[in-house]
Amino acid sequence: MPSRPRAPSIEEIATLCACRSIRHAARAVTQLYDHLLAPTGLRATQLTLLVALERAGPVPFTRLAEVLGMDRTTLTRNTRPLQRDGLLVQRPGADRRVKLMQISDAGRRALAAAIPLWATAQRQITEGLGPGKWDAIRRDLQRIASLAVETAPD
Repeated sequence: MPSRPRAPSIEEIATLCACRSIRHAARAVTQLYDHLLAPTGLRATQLTLLVALERAGPVPFTRLAEVLGMDRTTLTRNTRPLQRDGLLVQRPGADRRVKLMQISDAGRRALAAAIPLWATAQRQITEGLGPGKWDAIRRDLQRIASLAVETAPD
């Protein structure tokens, strides 16, 4: 009869947990980007949203949530301040049930102001890691995300 695997200790969970480690790194990196983007009034999450909208053009709200890997509730919470500040606009699609999101001219100006500050944060992380490391980490993170999606219960 096969034996059951030993339950991990609290110490092992605290030090080896993939979720904890990834979330800890994500919070620290987000704080760096937020700090450097502060003069623009944008947060890192808002910059990411504006970049996605600039790339996609007018996009259905549901599709934007998929592209960003967010649920609709989180995306709604993240788009409200950008709409309030006139950085993005929401309009009905051809099918009135579909809401299209798009970056506004003010959003493009905010994005243009933020890009040099984003570049500073990006350099601090990527150059701090050393040559070639960021590309490998980025690929690993994409694989981790894929594994999580593939193995998540429906």
